[in-house]
Amino acid sequence: MPSSRPRQFDLIAFDWDGTLFDSTAIITRCIQRAVVDVGGQEPSREAASYVIGMALMPALAHAAPDVPAEKYPALGERYRHHYIAHQNDISLFDGVLPLLHALKARHHWLTVATGKSRHGLNEALRDVDLRDVFDGSRTADETAGKPSPLMLHELMREFGVEPERTLMIGDTTHDLQMALNAGCASVGVSYGAHEPEAFHVLKPRHVAHSVQDLHDWLLQHA
Repeated sequence: MPSSRPRQFDLIAFDWDGTLFDSTAIITRCIQRAVVDVGGQEPSREAASYVIGMALMPALAHAAPDVPAEKYPALGERYRHHYIAHQNDISLFDGVLPLLHALKARHHWLTVATGKSRHGLNEALRDVDLRDVFDGSRTADETAGKPSPLMLHELMREFGVEPERTLMIGDTTHDLQMALNAGCASVGVSYGAHEPEAFHVLKPRHVAHSVQDLHDWLLQHA
């Protein structure tokens, strides 16, 4: 491994929605509308936002317990309909690009571990011209949904990095539980889908309350 590798973590894996992208409110509303479209009772904002980060169909099923399984394909179609209508309203959180470039300059391997589909992630990467920033990625539809550690296991294997040299950053308990399951360290961010009070039992190294807070902690400790 090159001597220019950073101090503590060689591989940093980021969740996408609610961590890098300011998409929590739109995704929550799309879930609520999709459930109503197929005849279910609209889930609360808390219930709809809780499932963000999970693979799409398990997330929708969890948010809509009164919707029968035979309606799941229609439920997924209605979610995608609403999301596509609003996807251009979603943007990176302020400060994310400088953070990623600063980490890249320090020779971390930067990756994405997301509940999005491969198609959805590729679209997002193309929209914000981030394809050259990330060294690798895994999506729920090509591995396993969170909190299974499979995404992180595959990324660690791809780059030849041990769990103790890997850091997962996310805005949900699903992200932090995945890191714990994989034997990796984690950092939570409080500005996404889940309330940070639920993070502490999952032992993150830090809970960042802004992108600047995350930037400062990573440059000092990662």
